[in-house]
Amino acid sequence: MDKPRIRVDFNELLEADLVFLSKVDAVEDSAGRKIHLSEGEPVSIYEFNLYDDGEKEYLLAEGVAVLNTFQPNPVAKWCCRINELGITVITEEQ
Repeated sequence: MDKPRIRVDFNELLEADLVFLSKVDAVEDSAGRKIHLSEGEPVSIYEFNLYDDGEKEYLLAEGVAVLNTFQPNPVAKWCCRINELGITVITEEQ
């Protein structure tokens, strides 16, 4: 990866540019740093997949933290609103 990022599951997209980020206010990024989320806070996110054939896939995106006001009974407190660049897919074979 190009820099520390917060892990998400892109299967949990609420909208094309909105994904669940966290159930709590503080999360750990891929470098082990604690990130305290606040409204509008810039965040870098990722998902890592390793397939049976050994292929590795990284899904990367940039966005901002937003409170989850999109659900009546929120599954997560925080979401990430992904910027206009969308989700980048990077693959590599072993």
